[in-house]
Amino acid sequence: MDRQQEFVLRTLEERDIRFVRLWFTDVLGFLKSVAVAPAELEGAFAEGIGFDGSAIEGFARVYESDMVAKPDPATFQVLPWETGDGSHYSARMFCDISMPDGSPCWSDPRHVLRRTLARASEAGFTCYVHPEIEFYLLRDLPGDGTSPEPADRGGYFDQASHNAAPHFRRHAIETLEAMGISVEFSHHEASPGQQEIDLRYADALTMADNVMTFRYVVKEVAITQGVRASFMPKPFSQHAGSGMHTHFSLFEGDRNAFYDSEDPYELSQTGKAFVAGLLKHAREISAVTNQWVNSYKRLIVGGEAPTTVCWGHANRSALVRVPMYSPGKASSRRVEIRSPDSSCNPYLAYAVILAAGLKGVQEGYELPPPTEDNVWSLTEAERRAAGYDALPYNLAEALAVMESSELVAETLGEAVFDYFLRNKRSEWDDYRRQVTPYELGTYLPML
Repeated sequence: MDRQQEFVLRTLEERDIRFVRLWFTDVLGFLKSVAVAPAELEGAFAEGIGFDGSAIEGFARVYESDMVAKPDPATFQVLPWETGDGSHYSARMFCDISMPDGSPCWSDPRHVLRRTLARASEAGFTCYVHPEIEFYLLRDLPGDGTSPEPADRGGYFDQASHNAAPHFRRHAIETLEAMGISVEFSHHEASPGQQEIDLRYADALTMADNVMTFRYVVKEVAITQGVRASFMPKPFSQHAGSGMHTHFSLFEGDRNAFYDSEDPYELSQTGKAFVAGLLKHAREISAVTNQWVNSYKRLIVGGEAPTTVCWGHANRSALVRVPMYSPGKASSRRVEIRSPDSSCNPYLAYAVILAAGLKGVQEGYELPPPTEDNVWSLTEAERRAAGYDALPYNLAEALAVMESSELVAETLGEAVFDYFLRNKRSEWDDYRRQVTPYELGTYLPML
């Protein structure tokens, strides 16, 4: 037994923890959990916990359904709230999913990201990620299709302008920090009820685990404050959508491979090629970074989200931005991709983004000139004339582009790639069958 496993078992005994929740995600990014008693954990470390993989979205077919969840002791954290009896705490660990013979499960999103990180490591790189996660606080989550009500009427950077859950962000941040997840910033976003919490950078796998934990914690804390949290990309027609602008950097040992003090943007050739990879493959990866029908209600002109494949410096209408918050600071040089929304599967999204950037580095892609125009203000004809590609307009277009992408197929692996396409086409077909209130209100009176 290694030291991390010994630490986990000792902590369980010292803290009198009665339940350990073993977490993993399905292909769509929904959190799954099985609770075990501390006495069973030593066996779980050695042999894993068996389960029916065919019951998990995208994991296996019925005739190959036996799978094993093996807890990763490096992800152990005590959940900082009491269990139902009011006297004991529980803990959680993320799991890696394997087949009965011990080989990795190719449908495990965590394994998909591990494979991509291994390719980065072979090239000498470690990938660090810093997400800015937006979400809405709502008074309730109506299940009848009616519009939700924001928990407040605040605006961008407003200080406690609401009476519903006024201390929500403080409680959420305290909970995250108690679980070892460092928060860099938090503030009220531009729309009523909309919040943003930025996590301090970490390696990509740790950050994907942190994002899954973040969404769980935020929803749990919201309930204790008498409100509900939603990571739906676009819950309101009249308000901004919720994105997850994500900053990426590659390090070679302790050296930031994106930094070049001589460049006007302080961006090295490696950094430029990485951005070029993001631009070249942006349309191909959109179905993964923006995986829901509703995601494309956010990616519209005038919606404060990117719609055009371009990059810039201070240009927040660009798909990729090179921020200059700390000029001259080598460790801070990074690139920000602005298309992902906060409801994506972070393991798959980080995998395809990293794969696109690495492809640019390995193939030596040339970076086109930056765009400092406000592309939101350009007409579609003007954008075409300027040579800008558009991001997919809807999920169907994104899936069509993804289907022909060798990069995405290779990154996700055959099992995840095929399942994802089938599942999302089904979602699109279900959506197309719906007659919306807009159609009824517009067409029924006049047709």
